[in-house]
Amino acid sequence: MKVLALNSSARTGGQSKTELMLSHLVEGMRQAGAEVEVVSLREKKIKVCVGCFTCWTKTPGRCIHQDDMTRELFPKWLEADVCVYATPLFHHTVNATMKTFIERTLPVCEPFQVERGDRWVHPFRHKRPAAVVLSVCGFPAMSAFGFLTHYANFLFGQEQGRLWAEIYWPGAEILARENPDDILDAARQAGRELVESRKISPETMARIRRPLDYDLKDLAEIANCMWRTCIAEGIAPKEFEKKGMIPRPDSLKTFMLLLRFGFNPEGAGDAEAVLQFIFTGRVEGACHFIIADRTIKAETGVAEKPDLTIKAPFDVWIDIMTGKADGGQMLMEGKYKAEGDMDLLLNMNKFFGRSQ
Repeated sequence: MKVLALNSSARTGGQSKTELMLSHLVEGMRQAGAEVEVVSLREKKIKVCVGCFTCWTKTPGRCIHQDDMTRELFPKWLEADVCVYATPLFHHTVNATMKTFIERTLPVCEPFQVERGDRWVHPFRHKRPAAVVLSVCGFPAMSAFGFLTHYANFLFGQEQGRLWAEIYWPGAEILARENPDDILDAARQAGRELVESRKISPETMARIRRPLDYDLKDLAEIANCMWRTCIAEGIAPKEFEKKGMIPRPDSLKTFMLLLRFGFNPEGAGDAEAVLQFIFTGRVEGACHFIIADRTIKAETGVAEKPDLTIKAPFDVWIDIMTGKADGGQMLMEGKYKAEGDMDLLLNMNKFFGRSQ
């Protein structure tokens, strides 16, 4: 089986969740014996279709443009048994790079209009490759792919059995920071199944589409906090990630959410503790975190028997939490107080994966 895998993401490496998912799908396809060629469309020169219809009249089946699409990609596309269209979700559908590629496959059609069911279509002068559509997005709900799935089925589903699978990964930015191993292993298994049976089993698809372990409103609040931090710092997300920054909490709620989100079960190990924070200043209030059995639970208000209590102006502690101030130095200068088990304060970076 010959597979042409198209990656339309403008990002590369770890930043591209599209590339991450596609690489594991392709790995599975190759394991099952498929011949797979991966093409990064960002590296190709593909002009936009100008709607001249020369490919329908003067040079049937050949585009007027002389670029990478005409000379290389279109022939490879025609020769493939299946094409994987891997795209980040932009404006609820494929991005412009992938859309340009798809529009430039127009020479495969003849100009005539024929009725097929409840649709009018152009017949194909060549057999098209079967399609697999893969997409990722930051929105945490599967409903974000509603328009894309409609587009994919309208475009590729007019021929029975030609749309082999749709692989959608919502909340990709969050899951890639959590534990994506099972999802990526499922993508690898999906690749094997596509080659072996031209479909993905419900069990494998369920692993790929597994719901997030967080409340969607909480995830939105974390994302919004990250964007507010980028705006305040005057940086783009790529720089935010490169610097290893974390979102800056701006309320008791976001502080509690981010500590829960940043909890490191492996670092916590067998520790059992109640960490309490009492804040003054711009944000006032108290909250505490119960750590036990490698889990964390956050509650507002004071705890009955805290093992460690931090009393601090909110902005001072947030400066420490986000790396803008040194916690030890701030403690010696009396900027905040710590009462109780001081070993917990010293080991807090193990609980949350970074120095507090």
